[in-house]
Amino acid sequence: MLQARRCIYGLFMKGYTPEGFKGQVYHVHVRYSGDWDELYFRDYLISHPDVADEYGKLKLELKNRFEFDRDAYTDAKTDFIKKATRLAKEEMQNKYKTQNKD
Repeated sequence: MLQARRCIYGLFMKGYTPEGFKGQVYHVHVRYSGDWDELYFRDYLISHPDVADEYGKLKLELKNRFEFDRDAYTDAKTDFIKKATRLAKEEMQNKYKTQNKD
C-alpha cells in the first residue's frame, strides 16, 4: 500500500494501489494559510500554454516510467513545478497576498 510521506500540508489520496489506479482517484489538499504555490502554478500554466503543453508531455512520459510508483512520479515532476511556480511568483508578485484588516 502507498506510504504517506511527511509533509507540511495534508493530502488525502484514494484510489492508488501497488498495482496502479483502482476505481476513482481523488486528491484532497489542505494547506496552511498563505501557501498559494498551487494557485500560482495553475495560473502560470493557464497564461503560458506552451509551458502547460510541456508539463502535459512530461506527465505522460512520467506516467509511463512510474505507473506503479506514485512517489517517484511525484518526485520527478518537482523540479518542473518549482521552476514554473518561481517564475509565476516573479511575474504575478503578490496576486494572492492577503490583506490585514485592522
